[in-house]
Amino acid sequence: MTLLQLFLSFVQIGLFSVGGGYAAIPLIRNQTVEVHHWLTAGQFMDLAAIAEMTPGPIAVNGATFVGLRIAGVPGAVIATFGCILPSLIIVSLLACVYRKYRELPMLQSVLASLRPAVVALIFAAGLNMLLQIAFGGQSRIAPDNAQWAGIALFAAAFAALRKWKTNPILTMLLCGAGGLALGLLGLF
Repeated sequence: MTLLQLFLSFVQIGLFSVGGGYAAIPLIRNQTVEVHHWLTAGQFMDLAAIAEMTPGPIAVNGATFVGLRIAGVPGAVIATFGCILPSLIIVSLLACVYRKYRELPMLQSVLASLRPAVVALIFAAGLNMLLQIAFGGQSRIAPDNAQWAGIALFAAAFAALRKWKTNPILTMLLCGAGGLALGLLGLF
């Protein structure tokens, strides 16, 4: 039953994560944390970090990680297959349609109208993750709940990426080292 639940959950994620991996993050969180309780919010944050750092699409990496954690290697295979199956079918069909009708203005309008929804999904996922970092997933957002070390690491990473255009991989490694140092000092 667990393998079937993994498959069906990741088919849903693969089917509705329009816009790529970042758009899939809130869907993966919903299925793994809220619906099935396979992960805690903290474990999900770890999953998101690992899925981002490892090569490959975030949704596929996340599916593999969750599947492995829930049902071992068979779970990883089933969850990953469930995640990619809708895309495989839909992209194959869309490629045929797009090749035939790519010049139609109506098709261009439909594609343009999807962009705001994708941006909203990515923004919602980012905001959710920021609140988890800043307040540890607590429902009460107040200065006494703030996790200042996480906020400082976020601000430093954001500034490095936006202002100095640092390499994202280097930024993640430096944040990991900073988090380790702060953890060893008992500040994180």
